[in-house]
Amino acid sequence: MPAIVTDDGVTLHAEETGQGEPLLFAHEFAGDHRSWEPQVRFFSAAYRCVTYAARGYPPSDVPTDPGSYSQDRAVADAVAVLDGLGIGQAHVVGLSMGGFTALHLALRHPGRVSSAVVAGAGYGAEPERADAFRAESMLTAAAFAAEGAAKVAERYAAGPARVQFQNKNPRGWAEFAAALAGHSSLGSALTMRGVQAARPSLYELAGDLARITAPVLVLVGDEDEGCLEPALMLKRTIPAAGLAVLPRTGHTANLEEPDVFNRAVDTFLASVARGSWHARDPRSRSASTTGMA
Repeated sequence: MPAIVTDDGVTLHAEETGQGEPLLFAHEFAGDHRSWEPQVRFFSAAYRCVTYAARGYPPSDVPTDPGSYSQDRAVADAVAVLDGLGIGQAHVVGLSMGGFTALHLALRHPGRVSSAVVAGAGYGAEPERADAFRAESMLTAAAFAAEGAAKVAERYAAGPARVQFQNKNPRGWAEFAAALAGHSSLGSALTMRGVQAARPSLYELAGDLARITAPVLVLVGDEDEGCLEPALMLKRTIPAAGLAVLPRTGHTANLEEPDVFNRAVDTFLASVARGSWHARDPRSRSASTTGMA
């Protein structure tokens, strides 16, 4: 693999498997490049799958400057990965923090995004929850800095939108929790402060979201309570967006229900390839006397 170095000198770890159209995966805060293993195993038969560890997540560099972490930088890093691998355009799949990256890639770099899967994105985005989310994020960042990742992981991995994974698949959840416990405490704290707590609310970006032209699949678990309403907002706002709701599923959807997740994404990508995934007809936005019984 070529060394991927960003414009501010940070080296990012990336891996690729398979051949075909590029499929870039962007991980969540509690995950890393390894979190996409069930998807890489499935999709690498037909796609060139690319995973990478965000800055702050070893084996990628962990910058010590708090100013090195932001939503803008997360998007620029995804572009750096594409550039470093000589990829002009890719399908992008992101979960949670990575879902925000996928969404902002489609917003700011439309020529680089063939399609986007935005999964589990939107926690804390609702206007009435924004202040509480930022306060919660700052407390979590302080905990990572003071207690360390291993200690924080004990409770973070068992949060209310992750116990579903723990209940369904204790062994898989334990692997996820162990990986989180091994993350850089500094990198986690700075990522939580600079990327998570400071990211713009999706609701403030509604006008921009309405101009996204790429096909988008919004995916959410029905027990990922904090992401349900934002998922509906994204579906209603992005012209070529579809919504997939995974039943009895929490936040860690790609690991908790990998088969269901993979099928939803695979069906979406097949629709994009056929050219049958279009922006919805404006007439579908309101009920009519002829279309409603």
